[in-house]
Amino acid sequence: MAAAPARERSASAGLLSIGQVLARLTPEFPDLTSSKLRFLEVQGIVTPSRTESGYRKFSTADIERLRLGLTLQRDHYLPLSVIREQLDDADASGEAAGIVPPP
Repeated sequence: MAAAPARERSASAGLLSIGQVLARLTPEFPDLTSSKLRFLEVQGIVTPSRTESGYRKFSTADIERLRLGLTLQRDHYLPLSVIREQLDDADASGEAAGIVPPP
């Protein structure tokens, strides 16, 4: 039975758990919680991969998408639907830096 956890560890190498994501983003976003991360997933802001046992695993791209989305929400008061559209458009064009909040 030890093979299954080892397989999950190797499949998720380089990916971060929800707790690790919180540790990275909490200094910048002190009100961020695991519940909010799950909510942002439901809203389509981020789509982390899952292990065989269902744990969320976040990539570096997921973390940057979260950081940008949370910044737009905090600094520009944009609704999540607008943030999701902008992030999706930026992903499609490959220009995440091109996201400009409305004046």
